[in-house]
Amino acid sequence: MSIRLWKLARRSLPYGERTLVMGVLNVTPDSFSDGGQFFSFDQAVAQAERMIDEGADIIDIGGESTRPGAVAVTEAEELRRVIPVIQRLTKSATVPISIDTTKTEVARAALEAGAEIVNDISALRFDSAIADEVAKAGAGLVLMHSRGTPKTMQQLPPASDIMREVIDGLRQSIAAAEQRGVAPESIAIDPGIGFGKTAAQNIGVIAKLDELAEAFADFPLLIGTSRKSFIGKLLDGAPADLRLNGTIASIVASVLKGAQVVRVHEVKAAVEAVRIADAVRQVGT
Repeated sequence: MSIRLWKLARRSLPYGERTLVMGVLNVTPDSFSDGGQFFSFDQAVAQAERMIDEGADIIDIGGESTRPGAVAVTEAEELRRVIPVIQRLTKSATVPISIDTTKTEVARAALEAGAEIVNDISALRFDSAIADEVAKAGAGLVLMHSRGTPKTMQQLPPASDIMREVIDGLRQSIAAAEQRGVAPESIAIDPGIGFGKTAAQNIGVIAKLDELAEAFADFPLLIGTSRKSFIGKLLDGAPADLRLNGTIASIVASVLKGAQVVRVHEVKAAVEAVRIADAVRQVGT
């Protein structure tokens, strides 16, 4: 596969030949997977440095849980949680920092603090002005498909054709981002595993990722399956901290179907898994 470039604020990341690994850093007390574990400044910085040492290509920092049923936090609280960590990491980190937010003011402050990517789980549905800040900074933008809000998404009736909804929704979000000045080469897309989809639909999206990769051939395809509830259901109710093996299987399946960036909690395991998956994929193309 040919190497392409994802344009960020101060660099471009090559993708296509090798799958990129995005390490998750939740600076929150209530994340579904590691709530409170990295809530303090020192713990957060140490975990980010550990993930970079293990081979993470990007660190994605979030200050507001987006788990099902999560209650929104104030802008001020989100800023208090994430900005000091971003400022500290951008002084020494060798990899780009991403801010996982749906708020324009948080995106602006994070980019000013040194972040190079905004990861928006609403794909501009909640606050479209995020695109203005991304365009101004020349930053990367991840547009993720989701249904409803974190508080309501699991109460929504299932979509009748989830792939059609994902494709149509992402096309609308890409158009909105470009209209506000975001460069096409700065945009990545994410089908949003979980986020208002049933367990069967999540599996279906992974099985049909090649359709997404074809529909959005000009954009890096990111996927986040790490520790998600559909894995727990397939593994007889395994809790979040016992879903690593299932996560790795889902990552490998996703890479073989066209994913180019994987968002994970356990970086070392993911780095090793995608290295094998990449080798298999390259022989098959």
